[in-house]
Amino acid sequence: KACILFMHSVNPDVLRAVLSCGHVTDPETLTDCCRAQMDDGKTEFKCPLCEKKWPYDEVRKLAKLSDNEKLIFEDKVGTNTVKKLCPGCGTFVERLDVSNLCVKCSVCTERTRKTYHFCWQCLREWKGPGPRADRCANVGCTIDQKLLKDCPMITLKSVQNVQCPAIRACTSCGILLEHNNKGHKIIECHACNNRFCFICLKPADECIKSATHYIVCTAGVAPRQVD
Repeated sequence: KACILFMHSVNPDVLRAVLSCGHVTDPETLTDCCRAQMDDGKTEFKCPLCEKKWPYDEVRKLAKLSDNEKLIFEDKVGTNTVKKLCPGCGTFVERLDVSNLCVKCSVCTERTRKTYHFCWQCLREWKGPGPRADRCANVGCTIDQKLLKDCPMITLKSVQNVQCPAIRACTSCGILLEHNNKGHKIIECHACNNRFCFICLKPADECIKSATHYIVCTAGVAPRQVD
């Protein structure tokens, strides 16, 4: 069903709603437009003319939904939110426990004859212990990518004033670690005891073969872990 918004109303008696995106429509058309988007599996409402997002609170108010319609809309949005495509097989999987990011795919499990879990957040095969509500152990899990991308650079004065990102993800378990800007370049993860170079991200033993704890690595500064 097509979403159509009216820029102007020829009937002055028709109640019109001015949306946050600037377009104008009547409540019935707004309701039909949002219903069509929900039927397509969307969990957000967007203006079909400018693609700007409509907050649900705005839709609920301007569409003049009845109490029953509100329940239907919210139930549908909730249903869409708890289903995602499995990265292993591409089928829709329902998340039964909204407090756990570790989700089992029965299709992949049956196909491979090995229990297959994936992360609801970064949509990669699950890594690390579970259940967890914050993140999996994959480096760059979605919740951490902004921190890894936007963290400031620091200068390690004890290591020839080399500059590198202030936050790194453990190369073994993926937990985020921040250098205290004191001491040498080798850091030990408090979660898994993995020792690696905070500058080049290579294993500690490999890094110090060619450069001591206080010398800049021959491999140089590793880029931000955002891939």
